[in-house]
Amino acid sequence: MSLSVMLTNDAAEDLEELYDYITRHDVEGKADYVLSQIEKALNSLSESPQHGSYPNELIVLGIREYREIFFKPYRIIYRVTDKTIYILLIVDGRRDMESLLQRRLLSK
Repeated sequence: MSLSVMLTNDAAEDLEELYDYITRHDVEGKADYVLSQIEKALNSLSESPQHGSYPNELIVLGIREYREIFFKPYRIIYRVTDKTIYILLIVDGRRDMESLLQRRLLSK
């Protein structure tokens, strides 16, 4: 049984900002390529949501309710429920992930 994959508002904003940034700063067509690869990664989750690993920044805190997959250097962090996979964060993994995860996931 495949699960639904849903983008949270934050993740949708992440994706839009990422696309806009690449469009402005990289070669023509690169943003479309990155978007299609991220979409492939998201679609793969519906069949195998447990495929992702636990984010190291959260493991050290003993938190195992979130998982992540990669389209390097981008990290896609998500949470699996009974019927839905919620995409919470889509970001460049070279960012300060500890403070970003603290702000986005742990302060809510």
